[in-house]
Amino acid sequence: MKTQFSTFNAADYLDDEETITEYLTAAAEDENPDVLLSALAEVAKARGMSQVVADAGLGRESLYKALAPGSHPRYSTISAVMRALKVKVAVAPLAASEPKRRVSKATAKRRSIVQECA
Repeated sequence: MKTQFSTFNAADYLDDEETITEYLTAAAEDENPDVLLSALAEVAKARGMSQVVADAGLGRESLYKALAPGSHPRYSTISAVMRALKVKVAVAPLAASEPKRRVSKATAKRRSIVQECA
């Protein structure tokens, strides 16, 4: 008997605020900007693309284009999308002497999923 696998869809697992926050935080920490764009797209799918489009004041095609890997969206577009997703960016200084944060197993798994999706 052949084993069948389904395609992984991150949006299926982005079902609560904590998971979405961890997912976007891990994506924002990645040096590759496409990782964050992909993560925002997945969260938008999880929240309902139609609702995000309406709340962000963008056209559906414009939103898909802005969040596509390799795109270079304006800050105002990303800001509108993040407001529509009900998330915000927090800025903190980097400190060389700062101890590494302890990461739960769930958070580590989410971060690995983010990297796989990029």
